[in-house]
Amino acid sequence: MKLVFAGTPEVAVPALDALIASERHEVAAVVTRPDAPAGRGRRLVASPVAERAEEAGIEVLKPAKPRDPGFLERLREIAPDCCPVVAYGALLPRVALDVPARGWVNLHFSLLPAWRGAAPVQHALMAGDELTGASTFLIEEGLDSGPVYGTVTETVRPTDTSGDLLTRLAFAGSGLLAATMDGIEDGSLKAVPQPAEGVTLAPKITVEDARVDWTAPALRVDRVVRGCTPAPGAWTTFRGERLKLVQAVPLPERTDLAPGQLAAGKNNVYVGTGSYAVELLWVQAQGKKPMRAADWARGARITEGAQLGD
Repeated sequence: MKLVFAGTPEVAVPALDALIASERHEVAAVVTRPDAPAGRGRRLVASPVAERAEEAGIEVLKPAKPRDPGFLERLREIAPDCCPVVAYGALLPRVALDVPARGWVNLHFSLLPAWRGAAPVQHALMAGDELTGASTFLIEEGLDSGPVYGTVTETVRPTDTSGDLLTRLAFAGSGLLAATMDGIEDGSLKAVPQPAEGVTLAPKITVEDARVDWTAPALRVDRVVRGCTPAPGAWTTFRGERLKLVQAVPLPERTDLAPGQLAAGKNNVYVGTGSYAVELLWVQAQGKKPMRAADWARGARITEGAQLGD
């Protein structure tokens, strides 16, 4: 099939690579979000998908909105058979959905109908799911509600961050998306409607969602830290300034600290929760680089009775 691939962040690149490598399909063009300001200089930078497509000599389309007339005209000129999508980042209007003869097929990082929305991996971790995966489905105008072509499963490991899990799913999902394109092309694969039961939603994680509640049990604190790493980053406050929590581990054997209460030793930093303590391993103070929690505590001169979340 002739394909137009739509995607934007680094997590979409493995799927694009898998389709470029396919001997059965041609990636005729790539659709991605416009260049965005990045870094201290805030200079405009192309998306990871755009950079990969340019390296491969593939035409790159960067519409401000996918309903832009110029973009739709070029899409019709290319006349793709199918448009695979991975984390494109914009809603596709009906006028765009109608262009490819076999539709737009999304690779979504959950086992649908669980975790429909923008942040499925973060929500799966924060909910304590032990199993997740990726699904390919035919896009319709509802939110991730179209019929499913296929799935792969992935076990959630006890120390996984959302970054860890998303990286594994990106590579597992790339094979699933390529196989889905093969099955659509040869007619061996039919999309199956999603069940009405088991629908959960995964909206974008806000900065407030990532704030740690120290009165919550340690397991909940652990899930928030891992689910919000690397983005948007779990955080708390210390002496009125924001402190990002990069890595922490539950410590069931320590139960003597009140919620938010700090205890710093020579090489360890502990904080109380609503159940037992967690040990802070890496933190990032406001305006600083990530550092070992013990180094931060020495610099901050933690005293008896010091508190997080003040």
